[in-house]
Amino acid sequence: MHHFISIDLGATSGRVILATLDGKRIAMDTIHRFPTRLVAIGGKYYWNIYALYEEILQGLRLAGRSGVRIESIGIDTWGVDMAFIAADGTMCGLPRSYRDPYTNGIPEEFFESKMPRREIYARTGIQFLNFNSLFQLYAARKEGSEALKHAERILFIPDALSYLLTGEAVCEYTILSTSQFMNPHTKRPDAELLAAAGVDAPLFPRVVMPGERIGTLCGTAAVETGLGNVPVIAVAGHDTGSAVAAVPAENERFAYLSSGTWSLMGIELPEPLIDERTYALNFTNEGGVDGTTRLLKNITGMWLLEQCRAAWAREGREYSYPEIVRMTEAASPSAAFIDPDAAEFAAPTDMPAAIRAYCAAHGMTVPAGDAALMRLIFDSLAAKYAEVLHKLQSLAPFRIERLHVIGGGAQNELLNRMTAAACDIPVVAGPAEATALGNIMVQARAAGIVNSLAEMRQYVRSSIETKTYEPTK
Repeated sequence: MHHFISIDLGATSGRVILATLDGKRIAMDTIHRFPTRLVAIGGKYYWNIYALYEEILQGLRLAGRSGVRIESIGIDTWGVDMAFIAADGTMCGLPRSYRDPYTNGIPEEFFESKMPRREIYARTGIQFLNFNSLFQLYAARKEGSEALKHAERILFIPDALSYLLTGEAVCEYTILSTSQFMNPHTKRPDAELLAAAGVDAPLFPRVVMPGERIGTLCGTAAVETGLGNVPVIAVAGHDTGSAVAAVPAENERFAYLSSGTWSLMGIELPEPLIDERTYALNFTNEGGVDGTTRLLKNITGMWLLEQCRAAWAREGREYSYPEIVRMTEAASPSAAFIDPDAAEFAAPTDMPAAIRAYCAAHGMTVPAGDAALMRLIFDSLAAKYAEVLHKLQSLAPFRIERLHVIGGGAQNELLNRMTAAACDIPVVAGPAEATALGNIMVQARAAGIVNSLAEMRQYVRSSIETKTYEPTK
């Protein structure tokens, strides 16, 4: 038996998972779950990384009490956000969140005063999102950030958490690839792009690839948890990179939809695809396991529904997911669709009001009640998925035969059916725990249990059940 710990942090919750591999299958036990809430201070949004670290330690303490020998630990999180480390090794304040509006309008200013949009894309192959790390750094420098001013190291969030556990500073490749300042061919930071943002490239530490050893639990973490000097492995630190590594595909002719707060739809390629077509369609090339490239597009996913649920709960109407499904199925199909990626939905204080205002502004029927609004969200997401899949097929060097839905959205049967119908392609749902599985499989590869990405996926196929939704005739 082999035992590993996956630390998987999403934009709304985090988990510490104890995994057991018996040579054929993976068993996973979520031993600790916790929220990853934003902290609003003075109109700015931060991640309380110390609270996250303490929650991780609690999970590791529980693992230590299990009595099993842990072979390694791996951490994955969301992309783009960064922590600044001072010369004495302490953090310069809390890391800023990508949902902070301080980057609004920054890309346009950067294109005009620093480097043209087309050149940035040619250098990085990354889609333009106002919260990309490049624009966060430029915005921080512009506002005179004292944290950035005193930084001796800049670490992405999974690397910052690994640093707190091990004392070792690294820059993991897949998380770096989300930044929009990585050269996808050298797999290193682009010094000229960083200079344009007012940052020196040496602030980023050595780049490591998925499967490399970062260090071991050190000091207090090793003693408090009872785990000792367990190795910490660089997995695919970007959660989507870990999730895609666990797609249970049997060949390369698939697209994936990592479905959660964000939806990320893409294909897997051996090399980056950066040309006029991908530039015009604003597709991104992010790093994957085994040197692969994930050609994909970010789509706002269940964020819309999550924020609506929160708003309804504040008004005294709390809906479970089974209730939402029943209400959505009973509602009439939407006559028109909203764009889930519209700027109006990025961080509104009242999501239902924002959606209704969008409908009114675009000449659409305003949803009359909660059920109609739920139906509009589901219909719009399915339509958006179909639109992006069509664009992917125009770029793919192969015929896309399956759409693999992974992540929490794999459990959403209604949306899976609607997606299969809208995309006119079989939808294979599962695993829901793709990110944790991919995290674990990279650790298993580092331990020599599997030897390739294909073997990793075979291991996943033998461990989970999937469900296929055929397109309606």
